[in-house]
Amino acid sequence: MMNFRQAQSFLQLIYPSRCVSCGVLVEGDFGLCGTCWRETPFVTGLSCDACGVPLMGPDPSEIAHCDACMAAPRPWERGRATLVYEDLARQLVMRLKHGDRTDMARPMAGWMARKAQALVCEDTILVPVPLHWRRLLKRKYNQAALLSGALAKQLDVPHCPDALLRTRATLPLKGDREARLEAIKGAIVLNQKRAARIQGRSVLLVDDVMTSGATLEAAALALAPARPRKIDVITLARVAMNP
Repeated sequence: MMNFRQAQSFLQLIYPSRCVSCGVLVEGDFGLCGTCWRETPFVTGLSCDACGVPLMGPDPSEIAHCDACMAAPRPWERGRATLVYEDLARQLVMRLKHGDRTDMARPMAGWMARKAQALVCEDTILVPVPLHWRRLLKRKYNQAALLSGALAKQLDVPHCPDALLRTRATLPLKGDREARLEAIKGAIVLNQKRAARIQGRSVLLVDDVMTSGATLEAAALALAPARPRKIDVITLARVAMNP
């Protein structure tokens, strides 16, 4: 009988790994080819410590904040983003979100894990931003929950996919931060059945894309009654600010 590694090797012979972007054969499992990797806008260098948006600056280790986060502090401590939401990164996110490419959650979680490592401590638990049941029925999956589940395995930490509930369907958020906050107000609530799992722990909120941060802010505020020790956020992609 084959062990797990032998079974994996056998499957790779039958189904060789392909680039999740262009489909060419690649080494490793569910990664990007060299060309697509170079064309994917990963967040490197200096970024905002609260939301992960790229910033101008020579020292990537500097703790800095963008204008938006200084003007209106976030209801969490630290935030990280993996990709800049543009060009090939936007195409990849859309394939996961609307193209039934659930297989992409695994490699994407691997990319996110590099950024999330600095946010993880011994009591961390991962919580995804929830999807309303109507949208979940239509889409068949919550992309944030797929990412957080795969990321939890990468980081070897607990995962609570139903800690938050979306009680009201909202239209795609538009306008400035205040308009987005008003549109999503009261739409995300704590699942009281999971409050005990959150109490006293470090929560890492997970979402696919952050634009203004209104959805993540609503999620963080909804977690507050469970009295987490702290909240951080990690997103697959971050919409860059206009220069």
